[in-house]
Amino acid sequence: MSQHESVWRATASLPTFPPLDGDTEVDVVVVGGGITGLSTALLLQRDGARVALVEARRIGAGTTGGTTGKLTSQHSLTYASLIARHGEERARAYADANQQAIGTVAGLVVELGIDCQLTRAPAFVYTLDPADRADLEAEHEAALRLGLPSSLTEDVDLPLPVELALRFEDQAHLHPGAYLAGLAASFVEGGGTLAEGTRAMGIEEADGSVAVHTEHGTVTAEHAVVATLLPIADRGGFFAKARPTRGYGIAARLASGGIDGMHIDVGSTRSTRPWDDGGRPGVIVVGETHETGQEEHTPARWGELERWARQHFDVASIEYRWSAQDFTSVDDLPYVGRSPRSERTLVATGMRKWGLTNGTAAAQILADLVAGRDNPWHEAFDATRIGGASAVKDLVQDNLQVGKELVGGYVERLSAVAVDHLGPGEGGLAKVDGHTVGAYRDASGQVHAVSATCTHMGCTLQWNRAETSWDCPCHGSRFDCDGTVLEGPAVRALDRVELAQEADGD
Repeated sequence: MSQHESVWRATASLPTFPPLDGDTEVDVVVVGGGITGLSTALLLQRDGARVALVEARRIGAGTTGGTTGKLTSQHSLTYASLIARHGEERARAYADANQQAIGTVAGLVVELGIDCQLTRAPAFVYTLDPADRADLEAEHEAALRLGLPSSLTEDVDLPLPVELALRFEDQAHLHPGAYLAGLAASFVEGGGTLAEGTRAMGIEEADGSVAVHTEHGTVTAEHAVVATLLPIADRGGFFAKARPTRGYGIAARLASGGIDGMHIDVGSTRSTRPWDDGGRPGVIVVGETHETGQEEHTPARWGELERWARQHFDVASIEYRWSAQDFTSVDDLPYVGRSPRSERTLVATGMRKWGLTNGTAAAQILADLVAGRDNPWHEAFDATRIGGASAVKDLVQDNLQVGKELVGGYVERLSAVAVDHLGPGEGGLAKVDGHTVGAYRDASGQVHAVSATCTHMGCTLQWNRAETSWDCPCHGSRFDCDGTVLEGPAVRALDRVELAQEADGD
């Protein structure tokens, strides 16, 4: 029976840190303990800044801990469309930032002596369909123009009838949990403050300083860096400029065979990489992506990945299964830099599911901005940009979808069932004393009832039965069945509804 946990979190010796103990003052406060936040904190510390990092749960508990673990500038079919949309200069900045991030991570691994299984390997985007050859050839031409290590090949180490593939040389994969542990250890050894279990509830700028208010005290600093997937206290309106998606992953132990390279198909439906399971061969398979809260979340998504893996590999067992979330901006470039309408708050969001390199590049941009240095990638990633007519059009369409979700949620509330209609392991909208709530009956028969309204901006939540969570289809916030915040931008838990007895419907 596979563990319902990320392979990286399950197999990493992650250190633990106590919550913040009252108010404190530093030069820079970083919010978020993923690769962007920890990398930024370490780089700022190396610039001589006093830094405190606060994390709502544990380091690596979010997207970084659920990533595929690929460290690559090969982002499926990306560069031809970036050139067409943003021009060659900005596309080159994105390419350079991600390619150089590989070297930055590799350098830190050696310098800090981090045992994270960093392995150099080629990365491929491939197709089985002859109709996709022209797109791959165009992507190859774009990659070469931007100085990327690209070549076309039909020789791919996959047990599939590959028609054509684009190969990027000298990329890498690693154990992201172990890498984060190494960054955290170095940061704390250097005098940094790292507080886990400390959720940032709000950010306030005043009198030449910025204050991050948390559940356990306030951190006052000259600058705040918000690296929380989607920013909290969102003055820049990033909730309206980036869309959340969830993807699913499995780690399979192999009886024989294996792969050396990293792969993703043209449609981005299947992403693979090798997995070293204590010296035994394995493979990571990721896919089944959908927008958060907008499709049926079922355990069958992992089943599809397992079926595909068993069809193409000699699978001995499925050891781990998990899911992760990320945001993609409306114009396909991350937002990194000073937050709009802010003087001292910087942000990083919209990593488009390539956060190991984009997050590392973002940390370099943010550290340069705080230090007052120029950065060659900042203009392309600038968090204050609008993005042109095409981005505005996409923004309007995305927010029309959010409006539909608001209306659809209201209609769905009208059709809520009675609590007693929920069987063990079932959840959904239910009626209690004439009011619609979110209810889940666990395996023991106990009903957990909470408000069904997202505490971020009031959208009706959707039940995710694969992960027993309440997910927001508007902006991606997620809550545990007891109302605890799992993922932002929401910072406040759902109100719990006490049930004196199981109520009947209207």
